[in-house]
Amino acid sequence: MRTTGDRIRHALSFEIIGLLTIAPLGGWAFGVPLEAIGLVAIVAATIATLWNYIYNFLFDHAMLRIVGDVRKSLAVRVGHAVLFEAGLLALLMPFIAWYLDISLLAAFKMDLFFALFYLVYAFIFNWAYDLIFPIPDPRSAESPAT
Repeated sequence: MRTTGDRIRHALSFEIIGLLTIAPLGGWAFGVPLEAIGLVAIVAATIATLWNYIYNFLFDHAMLRIVGDVRKSLAVRVGHAVLFEAGLLALLMPFIAWYLDISLLAAFKMDLFFALFYLVYAFIFNWAYDLIFPIPDPRSAESPAT
């Protein structure tokens, strides 16, 4: 399992890199002023950071209980990213519609764009994060049988 410090580093680095990438892309793609899309992105990143911590904590505990390990296969990584983004979509859509004074349908389309970006980004980021900061193998901590 990852430590609290590691989870915080993971969540913050994920959101900072994502924010620096998505705000200019979103402003350009939707013709929204950078200040408006920037504020939406900051609020979304704050909500996503909290969701990231909670979701990954719960997901890892579920994996530990079900599989006995928190290392993720390719299929689990895909499911992990899709479920994360679906939950975040439900959390963010009402805020986007309200703040930008757009319909829920327009907010849904905008949020889908962001979700698609973050779906790919989350997959790549988490894979890279696990390569840079690998999860310790629990078997290596066991003492050999005598």
